Amino acid sequence: MTRYAVLIAFALMPSMSWAQTTQKPATPPPSTYDKVWAKFTNWYDDKNNPVVQRVVFTGRWQHDLAIVDTDATTYKESNIRRVRFGPRITFFRDYLFHAELEVNPQERNPFYVRFTDLYVAWQKNPKSVLQVGKQSIPFTQEGATSSKELITIDRSNLANNIWFTQEYMPGVSLSGRAAPWTYRAGVYSSGERNRELGEFNGGLFTLLLVGYDFGKKLGVREATLTANYIYQNPDRDLTAAQLNNLFTKKVDHTATVHFKLEQPKWGFRGDVSKTNGYANQPDILGMMAMPYYNFTDKWQAVLRYTFLDSEANGLILNTYENKILSGRGDEYRETYLGLNYFLYGHRLKIQTGVQFVDMKDVANDGGAFSGTSWTTGFRVGW
Repeated sequence: MTRYAVLIAFALMPSMSWAQTTQKPATPPPSTYDKVWAKFTNWYDDKNNPVVQRVVFTGRWQHDLAIVDTDATTYKESNIRRVRFGPRITFFRDYLFHAELEVNPQERNPFYVRFTDLYVAWQKNPKSVLQVGKQSIPFTQEGATSSKELITIDRSNLANNIWFTQEYMPGVSLSGRAAPWTYRAGVYSSGERNRELGEFNGGLFTLLLVGYDFGKKLGVREATLTANYIYQNPDRDLTAAQLNNLFTKKVDHTATVHFKLEQPKWGFRGDVSKTNGYANQPDILGMMAMPYYNFTDKWQAVLRYTFLDSEANGLILNTYENKILSGRGDEYRETYLGLNYFLYGHRLKIQTGVQFVDMKDVANDGGAFSGTSWTTGFRVGW
């Protein structure tokens, strides 16, 4: 907690210095945060250069303090959750190269974890952006949200069980936005994963996504309803060890419908998802509801409820609960209460949340769980 006090004090200094300003100009100049982020991230910008127009440094640094408490035991952990960084290079005006590397500074072996993004995109028209290479696969409500922009400390267990939590996989996709419509169609490798582009020794899966923003019709800032469908062609020739090392989960059909409602003071996000499993993975039905309220532009409260249902041993626990119990269950319920403080929007924030978790295990083979976890995180994104 001493480290957090130092970090918070350091982060608050720029805002405190601005608070001492007695006279507010008509057009506020860039804040200290604006200046720091601009110098740190904008490496090169020259629209007149015919070859390279812009180079931007992207990434994130995220730290967690977690406590999980059950009747039987208490687990505590302080860890650097994510460190990623890399360039986004705009070249020949219509093309983008994005590479982002993930490292683990707490470990020497392996320090280098993987490449997350490693792709080239043709983006002349926002209505049709073509990406080739290792890229994010967005489906489910929270799976389609970057970890830099989550309003909870972490994704729910719906995303953990249904979404492909590797998230970044090699493939080709076409996506675009023509308000109020959004869409994405892609074909990706579901072979064995490695730290780069994977082994390409498995099958393929396809993703179809279409969304519509009802915001104008409802008189709100945003009200986007999105439908996703994934079909994965299982490769029956892979061994059990190879199946357990795939980029994807062992499902052949996945459908999800999620909704995002945004207003200045409040909002709501929800998700209903269904999978069809293969091999030893049972089918899963999941639902998530997440209302939130903005007290100010700095303070935000979040409530989330998650329900998952499966046949025996179809479900796993989330990140920190899984450190206590790695067994599987068949019915899962979670209530999350969270509070966020935004120092510089999603680029610099402190998040804390308490989860009340209960998982049943009809097979009675060690998967039953009931406990409370509290996680506090410091998030920096650029």
